Amino acid sequence: MHIDSLVEATVAVAFWVFLTVSAYAAIKYDFRKRQLAMESLRAAIERGQPLEPAVVEHILARHSGSAGEDAEDLVPYLQIGGIITIAGGIGVFIAAFFVGLQFPIAKLPMLGAGVLAVCIGVGLLVASRVLGRCGSRRGSPDSVA
Repeated sequence: MHIDSLVEATVAVAFWVFLTVSAYAAIKYDFRKRQLAMESLRAAIERGQPLEPAVVEHILARHSGSAGEDAEDLVPYLQIGGIITIAGGIGVFIAAFFVGLQFPIAKLPMLGAGVLAVCIGVGLLVASRVLGRCGSRRGSPDSVA
């Protein structure tokens, strides 16, 4: 009994350590990417090379949060995420029946998790449809903006 609780605690700690390291790595990667962009601009300025505003804007926009502000840019990503999430939910839903044969107590929670994933996927697809409609209205000549 004591070993089981030790294994459970180790798994829980490993999970949270993994999440922490993943978040830190993502933040560090983004910081380093921005730092390299700034260093290349600084090196060009130190060498006296003329910098066009469009080039500077392009380099900085690629590494800042301003890229992807247009809602229409998100539509394909939402659709892909929705399709993948629905497929995963259906997979969990089907797996619930097979797991339920060996562990009957796990069948209902797994069915619920599968339905939840399908609902999230449908929500992503609905969001992509709404963003697509908003973007097409904004671009039409008779829209009020």
